[in-house]
Amino acid sequence: MNDMNAPLFLRSQCANAIRALAMDAVQAANSGHPGMPMGMADIAEALWRHHLKHDPADPQWPDRDRFVLSNGHGSMLLYALLHLTGYDLPMDELRRFRQLHSRTPGHPEIDVTPGVETTTGPLGQGIANAVGMALAEKLLAAEFNRPGHTVIDHRTWAFVGDGCLMEGISHEVCSLAGTWKLNKLVVFYDDNGISIDGDVSGWFTDDTPARFEAYGWAVVRNVDGHDPVALDAAIAAAHDSDKPVLVCCRTRIGQGSPNRAGTAKAHGEALGDAEIALTREALGWSAAPFEIPEALRAAWSAKERGAASHRAWQQRVDNYAKAFPELAAELRRRLRRDAPLTSDALRALEAACEAAEARAASVATRKASQDTLHIVAPAIPELLGGSADLTGSNLTDWKGHRPLKGDGTGNHVHYGVREFGMSAVMNGIALHGGYRPYGGTFLTFSDYARNAIRMSALMNLPVTYVFTHDSIGLGEDGPTHQPVEHAASLRLIPGVEVWRPGDATETAVAWREALRRGTGPQPGPACLLLSRQALPHAGDGTPRIDDIARGGYVLRAPRDARICLIATGSEVGVALLAAELLAADGIAARVVSVPCIEVFERQDAHWRESVIPRALPRIAVEAGSTGLWWKYVGERGDVVGLDRFGESAPAGQLFQQFGITPDAVAARARALLATTEQP
Repeated sequence: MNDMNAPLFLRSQCANAIRALAMDAVQAANSGHPGMPMGMADIAEALWRHHLKHDPADPQWPDRDRFVLSNGHGSMLLYALLHLTGYDLPMDELRRFRQLHSRTPGHPEIDVTPGVETTTGPLGQGIANAVGMALAEKLLAAEFNRPGHTVIDHRTWAFVGDGCLMEGISHEVCSLAGTWKLNKLVVFYDDNGISIDGDVSGWFTDDTPARFEAYGWAVVRNVDGHDPVALDAAIAAAHDSDKPVLVCCRTRIGQGSPNRAGTAKAHGEALGDAEIALTREALGWSAAPFEIPEALRAAWSAKERGAASHRAWQQRVDNYAKAFPELAAELRRRLRRDAPLTSDALRALEAACEAAEARAASVATRKASQDTLHIVAPAIPELLGGSADLTGSNLTDWKGHRPLKGDGTGNHVHYGVREFGMSAVMNGIALHGGYRPYGGTFLTFSDYARNAIRMSALMNLPVTYVFTHDSIGLGEDGPTHQPVEHAASLRLIPGVEVWRPGDATETAVAWREALRRGTGPQPGPACLLLSRQALPHAGDGTPRIDDIARGGYVLRAPRDARICLIATGSEVGVALLAAELLAADGIAARVVSVPCIEVFERQDAHWRESVIPRALPRIAVEAGSTGLWWKYVGERGDVVGLDRFGESAPAGQLFQQFGITPDAVAARARALLATTEQP
């Protein structure tokens, strides 16, 4: 029956349009993954043509459903869907799949392709982002909806493959989704039994449905992923659930390919001209490459349906604004992509900096961070805090915070021991909009979270990472918990601002800059590296808040300085005391604090030279890897640091053991001067 008016035949041909475009684009690029788009085409047709709420004319419509392609290697599935439903993604861009500066990169990227909700590729992180999006929707709905006025009401849909569910992060976040009862999260599991190495039965034998049921999910089992009727029934069941839903779809990778379907050969390479010709014949697809029959284009277009849904929502918002004008204004502000901070929030940030400087107290910077939150959090309603089971150590809560509850209320999230999951969920929250997330753990465990931090940077997301216990200063827990290479490692990630403040004032400024960053010209994540031990106040009464914000500044500048001591974090106090020891010997030392290398590097050359003059011999001091600091001290300089793992002992003994003390720094300075000042 080859009648386009026959519903099931039309649906199969709509799915075949995806298969054809995926085959053609991968073949043109001679690179890519045709198997997943061909295998999930029927699932995509069922969701995108019949259930997904979206408006191709406005990809940023706040109440749209979110769609996440967690198995992002199958990007041609998403590009085909966006093109066919009417987004601004012309066929020429599909022809340029995986080519330089095209809008169809190898893996989906936000801000490159309209309609892409998150950058995916590292398996497992997409589903984690989806959990964050679903959480944000639930929180916003609880905060803003009122009886008779539902203005936040959308779902998050995700496609995942075997690889996503093998990744450990999927366990972390799916467990959370069940605990949080994110009933508007629906995940389609592409159970095709194939990964790059072949049949997964040799390395993936989990009872996946039982696993998700144990998490507290509703599971729809044994769905034929190529049967539109079965898929419609599964999606209908998902709408009625009070839990997150996993739809387990049995599919064949490369569906339609006579010789590649069901095999790893369909996974990550072009099918080849001969196999594509056979596949077209098997599918009954006679259109030329990159051509879609007009009847199918009309069937796929979501423009009218999307515009109607958008108009209906706008009418609800207009009615809401009449009934609750202040709430509506706040919701509009929160849903803006750049989410500007309110004037109250900006004043609170300034007040926190001024209060810390006026207090002039010795305090651990993790406590200074919490003191800052006490002031700024009540003024920033979109601030959503959390910690990976270390709230009392990271001090990420504040007076009046409200722990997240099952009804979707609260502003502080207990993520449990899930550093990677927490970080990727925060990315999803930031992507959704409405909240500014931050979360804490020990700095040494940033290793667990690193790839999510990298994705925060790649997507320029305003996520703040609070990493405490930032050096050997944590003491007795020993080398497993003492970060040595971590500050340097984080500084290597493009787009991340790494703040290692040396006292309470620098900590408050770091928070100010992190929270202002998301609305400024340099968006992206910030990492705050904070001490367990108390650090002395570094100021001398000279105004310095604005200087701190430039990433590096002069703390002490005697006119006859013979050497420059550069330090961060807990070592700022060490450098100041070393300068006093040198002064007693008649050696004047300039002391520079560089709380954020990335911000300092963005300053003009005049500022950088005025802070760290090249004419002076230089010593950098940081209780961690020395490698990056040689750039600042030069070949004839010196770096006091730690290029080995620590030990278990009280903090004071460790600093003495590893030569990171005022006496040791002063001795190194004298030795350096003895070399550089030789006639």
